[in-house]
Amino acid sequence: QVQLVESGGGLVQAGGSLRLSCVASESIINIIAMAWYRQAPGKQRELVAEIIRGGATHYADSVKGRFTISRDNAKNTVYLQMNSLKPEDTAVYYCRITSVTSRWVTYWGQGTQVTVSS
Repeated sequence: QVQLVESGGGLVQAGGSLRLSCVASESIINIIAMAWYRQAPGKQRELVAEIIRGGATHYADSVKGRFTISRDNAKNTVYLQMNSLKPEDTAVYYCRITSVTSRWVTYWGQGTQVTVSS
């Protein structure tokens, strides 16, 4: 069973930066999308950023211009560079990798806490 392991979360002051990483425990073939989601207390999980197989990216309006998603296909790793962090960015951040062979398969990480103090 493939596992995704996130790292890089922590406590940072407003205006600071963090870089999240998500590594798959084994190679995943036919990846079609890699993404970061977040869930703040009392709120639904929301899509933060996504990068699809062709390299196109999509960002939530709230993070555009501040966050950058990137990937290293050879390492089955996806990153999220977060700059100019705001207290409202505080949440548990989850990575998701979707692949398709004979069927669609979605993998989720266990989450990493990001806390931004004002």
